Amino acid sequence: MIKAVMVINTFGKPRLSKFYEFQPVEKQQELIRHVYTVLSNRPDNVSNFIRSLGAIFGPDTRLVYKHYATLYFVFLFDNSENELAMLDLIQAVFVETLDKCFRSVCELDVVFNYSKMHIILDEIILGGQVLETDSVEVVKAVEEISKLESTTSAGTLINKSIPSWWAR
Repeated sequence: MIKAVMVINTFGKPRLSKFYEFQPVEKQQELIRHVYTVLSNRPDNVSNFIRSLGAIFGPDTRLVYKHYATLYFVFLFDNSENELAMLDLIQAVFVETLDKCFRSVCELDVVFNYSKMHIILDEIILGGQVLETDSVEVVKAVEEISKLESTTSAGTLINKSIPSWWAR
């Protein structure tokens, strides 16, 4: 099971975090700081897999990450998941989907499209389980959701802008 997904910039600022096991906010912040400390102290020429994270995550928690430009994409998961599959999920699904949605995703896309990032992540992972691994299907679902949101919000705006006496 996937325990958490994090996107952290190279200065340690979390840009996206989603925990699939309940953690108090203070514990989440502590976990993010610990992950950033571990990642920022690793040289670029080492593996993207970390097995022992200390007592803070529990004995069976593993971490896979990928560093792109100014962002670390991090997945925390237990022994039931495959490390290579998680790395592929980061590279070939999550980041590729973000690139398709934002045309060469960058940190600002993550910051200014926070809700869309969560929608994309929810299409890929739900409740710690992988739902979809085809980035084309994820993009289609995100576009459909965006259309529904725009028609719903546009209809609400139109109805609110018409005076009640006019609608009769």
